[in-house]
Amino acid sequence: MLIALAAVGSAAAEVRIKGSPGGQIGEFLDLFEEVRATGERVVIDGPCLSACTLVLGVVPKSRICVTSRAVLGFHAAWVPTQRGRAVEQPAATRLMMDIYPSEVRGWILRRGGLNSHLILLRGHELMAFYPRCI
Repeated sequence: MLIALAAVGSAAAEVRIKGSPGGQIGEFLDLFEEVRATGERVVIDGPCLSACTLVLGVVPKSRICVTSRAVLGFHAAWVPTQRGRAVEQPAATRLMMDIYPSEVRGWILRRGGLNSHLILLRGHELMAFYPRCI
């Protein structure tokens, strides 16, 4: 997770997401709370999947921008069993939905909600929600 999210020099005051497959919800919430507290801008410049998308609900929208390479991927929360099978976690999925901004929540709901299938937000659809980075 930390490799995919790298702070770019203190003078730049930004965090650039170039590729994150996601991970544990709590770890991402902690990380993005720190980013929010520092006042850094978040540049989404590649895939930001799963728990990485929580950045949208933690960091103020005014401090998030996207590049043409940005892709956000959403799915229901889950944990693996000892045999590697995914078991959905409804409470964690509700938490994620509660954290997302209302317009993102609406976009997800119009596509059937969060489930085991990855739904992608990118291109013009994404730029309707977040400005292109300059």
